[in-house]
Amino acid sequence: MAPQVALVTGSSRGIGRAIALRLARDGVAVAINYREKRGEAEEVVGAITSAGGRAVAIGADLANPADCARLVDSARQALGPIDILVNNAGVFRKGDLADFDFSLMDGMRNVNVDGLVRVSRGVVADMKARGWGRIVNLASVAGLGMSTPGTTFYSATKAAVIALTRRFALDLGPHGITVNAIAPGFIATDMAAQSGANFDAIAAKAMMRRVGTPEDIAAATSFLVSEEAGFITAQVLTVDGGRIDYIGHP
Repeated sequence: MAPQVALVTGSSRGIGRAIALRLARDGVAVAINYREKRGEAEEVVGAITSAGGRAVAIGADLANPADCARLVDSARQALGPIDILVNNAGVFRKGDLADFDFSLMDGMRNVNVDGLVRVSRGVVADMKARGWGRIVNLASVAGLGMSTPGTTFYSATKAAVIALTRRFALDLGPHGITVNAIAPGFIATDMAAQSGANFDAIAAKAMMRRVGTPEDIAAATSFLVSEEAGFITAQVLTVDGGRIDYIGHP
């Protein structure tokens, strides 16, 4: 197979950064997407190119339809047709039924759901033409019914990601394109540390008694985009260390 090209949204830091670095290590050229953190995105590009890989940083706000189209076009022009799409970019706003501001819901949906749809739609023509493609959507255990307070409407957007994953898989399977989701549990990123979250308390809710790392999610992504995962589609791979705090039994 010819060298592959991946677009990873929201990849200047955290989980997206780890995914981009892992795919580059696997020999994939990677388009690094950022909204505001250009310097951090360029650092990821530098890490990839210094190791002999190919990468480019592209600024785009996935809440903006025109930016979504420009992101795909720019990635294609810089690196070639996109074989792998990782829809990682996401927004979290806290709120439950009694206290939620619907303008915040709109902001989350614009990125977590609408942006995912727009970018996915932008890459599928090249994948269909080649008869091969991989799409991995970053959902969340929140979308499976995690019981953490303050995540009700964020959970709704991630449940939508899971539903779209399965429907896209149905639509695209005949073209040789797999579509899967990863549902991370709590992952130790810089953003998570800045939120003031109690890592020890969260680790106690996992069977493995630890929080996850961005590299845990990157490893799962690497597998799902590989040839070895070619008969896996419409699935949600939960990577949460065995979380036990769910509403019901997902």
